Amino acid sequence: MIAFARRALSCLSVCSMLLCAGPSSADDAQVAARQAEMSAAVQAAEAVKVVGPAEVKLLDQATLKLPAGRIWVPQPAAGKLMHAMGNSADDRLAGVIFPDGEGDWLVVAEFEKAGYIKDDDARDWKADELLENIKQGTAASNEDRRARGIPELDVLGWVQAPTYDATTHRLVWSIRARQKGQPESAEGSINYNTYALGRDGYFSLNLVTGADRIAQDKPVAHALLAALEYGDGKRYSDFNASTDKVAEYGLAALVGGLAVKKLGLFAVIAAFAAKSFKLIALGGVALVAAARRLFGGRKAQQDDASV
Repeated sequence: MIAFARRALSCLSVCSMLLCAGPSSADDAQVAARQAEMSAAVQAAEAVKVVGPAEVKLLDQATLKLPAGRIWVPQPAAGKLMHAMGNSADDRLAGVIFPDGEGDWLVVAEFEKAGYIKDDDARDWKADELLENIKQGTAASNEDRRARGIPELDVLGWVQAPTYDATTHRLVWSIRARQKGQPESAEGSINYNTYALGRDGYFSLNLVTGADRIAQDKPVAHALLAALEYGDGKRYSDFNASTDKVAEYGLAALVGGLAVKKLGLFAVIAAFAAKSFKLIALGGVALVAAARRLFGGRKAQQDDASV
């Protein structure tokens, strides 16, 4: 089995022992099912990956100029990976971006065909109220995590309070979260969210990384956001008030109520063993490190051989 699948799948068993007080046949069956799902998702992603530099068509809306050092996994393979990592995936998902080489992050690209988003409420929003909405939504979504055997999440606060550029129609915000019950000293994970508004809706490019790496990784999200360009007739400035659909919500909803859907990217899936095979993390970001090895090519295989 390829390096990524072997490490990620073996670590699922370790994670099961850590999260379950008393292993049972039901626990074993759940781990086996998740192992099989991850294996299939990895193979599907490997078969369709696009390595930058390349131009990636994003639905009928935009083009992403994928830089060198980046790998694009399109739908439906991207959806299989997301679900295997413990996250929901639907027809909004356009694809997932991984580093080709160094880096322990991923970026999830989605398009919400909500219509034209009015941005005038950006002048009046209050960061504290938006954060409280996210916390309440996370508490509700934790019920689904419990049902799936995935640890629940706590939202800790802003990494970057919402900022909106009315000239480029770009929105950026970020929060910090960690697994419920972890000590305060735990680093947790980061969702660094960027949005590009268009005529028919918006693209979101959601960077998932570790709290200790956000400073070095957030330029990745900004570079990808800058590399996304809407096509003719699809730009925010192309809006026609007499004919076009206007979204039922404003810009603040992209940070408030709708934002809780993004928090599934924090879902805890597996432990990732470092070269020393010491258990260093339990989380989606740990799995990102393993996923990077999948797409690292010959160098990753050599690294595995040296372990």
